[in-house]
Amino acid sequence: MGNGLSDQTSILSSLPSFQSYHIVILGLDCAGKTTVLYRLQFNEFVNTVPTKGFNTEKIKVTLGNSKTVTFHFWDVGGQEKLRPLWKSYTRCTDGIVFVVDSVDVERMEEAKTELHKITRISENQGVPVLIVANKQDLRNSLSLSEIEKLLAMGELSSSTPWHLQPTCAIIGDGLKEGLEKLHEMIIKRRKMLRQQKKKR
Repeated sequence: MGNGLSDQTSILSSLPSFQSYHIVILGLDCAGKTTVLYRLQFNEFVNTVPTKGFNTEKIKVTLGNSKTVTFHFWDVGGQEKLRPLWKSYTRCTDGIVFVVDSVDVERMEEAKTELHKITRISENQGVPVLIVANKQDLRNSLSLSEIEKLLAMGELSSSTPWHLQPTCAIIGDGLKEGLEKLHEMIIKRRKMLRQQKKKR
């Protein structure tokens, strides 16, 4: 139909993308950051130990439109003594994945503080944030609306696009959908930044 461009675009979209997106995975210790990383890498559960520094993996993910996208993930330890280093990893990042433990009500305030702190850094203004509400498979997990309220998502800067995704990292539920949302937010931000450069 039309001028034949639709056939060409479907062929082009099926070609692998050589662009890699720099993504930092942050969150408190024991939230499930490394489990998220290795579920995406190997598509299976990998028993992990607390991260003392960081893990990094380049992972090709096929998104809903059959487009293969490469994400270069940096999974940074969440222990209190390592958190001051987070800002070093978020420099020039395309997106932030912030993992929260949906069961750990007592530490939700601490998670909120760290989330708001990292998004307020000037270099991170406007960087898309995917909040992964992990461990949603557990009976006593908080609902998304409770997590959104406890993390004070409405108080994030209006320039920070975000999406709250329910997940179970052990079996992978919700991870791909979350990455699709993150990818959409990154593309939208890049278009906006290009348009701003053209206006200058």
